Amino acid sequence: MKLDAKIPAGPLAEKWSKHKFNLKLVNPANKRKYTVIVVGTGLAGASAAASLAELGYNVKAFCYQDSPRRAHSIAAQGGINAAKNYQNDGDSVYRLFYDTIKGGDYRAREANVYRLAEVSVNIIDQCVAQGVPFAREYGGLLDNRSFGGSQVSRTFYARGQTGQQLLLGAYSALNRQINLGKVKMYTRHEMMDVVTVDGQAKGIVTRDLINGKIETHSAHAVLLCTGGYGNVFYLSTNAMGCNVTAAWKAHKRGALFANPCFTQIHPTCIPVTGDHQSKLTLMSESLRNDGRVWVPKTVELAQKLRKGELKVTDLKEEDRDYFLERKYPSFGNLVPRDVASRNAKEMVDEGRGVGASGVAVFLDFAEAISRLGEDAVRAKYGNLFDMYMQITDENPYKQPMRIYPAVHYTMGGLWVDYNLQTTVPGLYCLGEANFSDHGANRLGASALMQGLADGYFVVPYTLGDYLATIGPKAVDNSHPAFEETKKSVQERINKLLSLTGTKTVNEYHRELGHIMWEYCGMARTEEGLTKAKGLIRQLREDFWKNAQVTGTNEEFNQNLENAGRVADFLELGELMVDDALNRKESCGGHFRLESQTEEGEALRDDDQFAYAAAWEYKGDNEPEVLHKEELVFENVKLTQRSYK
Repeated sequence: MKLDAKIPAGPLAEKWSKHKFNLKLVNPANKRKYTVIVVGTGLAGASAAASLAELGYNVKAFCYQDSPRRAHSIAAQGGINAAKNYQNDGDSVYRLFYDTIKGGDYRAREANVYRLAEVSVNIIDQCVAQGVPFAREYGGLLDNRSFGGSQVSRTFYARGQTGQQLLLGAYSALNRQINLGKVKMYTRHEMMDVVTVDGQAKGIVTRDLINGKIETHSAHAVLLCTGGYGNVFYLSTNAMGCNVTAAWKAHKRGALFANPCFTQIHPTCIPVTGDHQSKLTLMSESLRNDGRVWVPKTVELAQKLRKGELKVTDLKEEDRDYFLERKYPSFGNLVPRDVASRNAKEMVDEGRGVGASGVAVFLDFAEAISRLGEDAVRAKYGNLFDMYMQITDENPYKQPMRIYPAVHYTMGGLWVDYNLQTTVPGLYCLGEANFSDHGANRLGASALMQGLADGYFVVPYTLGDYLATIGPKAVDNSHPAFEETKKSVQERINKLLSLTGTKTVNEYHRELGHIMWEYCGMARTEEGLTKAKGLIRQLREDFWKNAQVTGTNEEFNQNLENAGRVADFLELGELMVDDALNRKESCGGHFRLESQTEEGEALRDDDQFAYAAAWEYKGDNEPEVLHKEELVFENVKLTQRSYK
């Protein structure tokens, strides 16, 4: 298989505009003859469904939640990037492009990233027109703040609820189209498989989560907007329902899976407190604008803090190590997430961690409160501080927050070309579910940007090109492929329901998470990854022998739902380990201990690994085949990433 990214020729700044002109169009009268399926109703899915319906296409939208507005995009806190340069501080489309390429440690595709930066300016206008209540300065202009990996202020925000407000904007646009009859909304429906006819995606099989009914749905094209797979680690900042099933089923139908080992660890999360937790809580990266990260200067002081012999407020300034400011004077606390996370782990590994467990560092607002006043800090971060207090019963206005890195976002996903089409014709992938824009590490406030860019401004153009090519002939779901796929879904469900072992599905999920975090988390080695591969394979075999799945299909059965998702995570985990083993370099969030600079930074090997690793499924228990998309850098120079 030869990967064709379909990157347009010509200068970087002209690629997208020329490409849009060269794409085939569907005339307005013909658009109503086409049906498009959109799976997932987060920012990418809701914006795509609304935009395509506005254009005149018939859209079927699916989500497993009881409402599209419950999609996990609603949990995003800190902001959305756009190269508006309202602050007049030197920002530009090119600078956003450069920061994103550099932040991803030169493992992203130039053309896609430049397009993302280019359309970012349109996203803000779109959302303001929808009524999204972005923060404003005293004079009424939209406000900006800084995020990691950048020395300019380009992040638009709505307090600590930016994802919620943006999703409500997209949800409003979607609701309008539902009311007009252009979108048919299927809530509480989980996609179980993709239907392909003659190698092209022509529909999906779903399960009604209320009554268990297995249904087939046909369309001219299918868009997967189903988010990331961070829950493979069990403990993550993702909602418990987030899963990889839709993308994984597409992978098994021929869609290559790219860079699965590229996982983002977010540095500012409330630390783990025990096995009772099912997820972790994020503290927005925006807090690093005014919060200062530190640990005690010595192990002895840290031990006294942990034992309660000292209070944190007793430590004098000279006894504190503001390690990010010390090591990275140019960026300070606003280094990218992977850099901040690794440094926090380093402090804990040295024995200077804080909190009862010793697995945390401080995020301190004392200086900001002294400089700005408590009311000003409350106005900027109040809801985040309240959330922290409710979870920890500690007052961050009076003492530092305790934070530690946790799994947050996944840069890997289904491989897509410049048009966002996977290797299965007619199957598109948008937002976090694809691999395309962030390389080995996503800069903060870029997830919302990508989801809305893909849905509002990219796929409405590129999808039309494919639809014009295949023509409006109706898709017949009486084709044998639909029944065959439905039958295979039913057989899978029956197999899960036949499991009458003694271990719960949750136990397997937690055990998988421990393996992934220990061996394929913040630091990885050849030995550890090899061990993890064996452990996951054993766990997967044990799952199909000893798991317990209760209930029936013909009912609301969350045990069955979770069993299917965990079974897919067990397969994905093994591929993530294979990908991490193959990539014998460090880059961004993928940190191999064997490959680091003298100063402990990620050491890339551009001669051997300047490619996107795209894996092809070859059958159950068969090794996947690696395909490489070589990454060509014509506009940025490959250099050792430095934030000092």
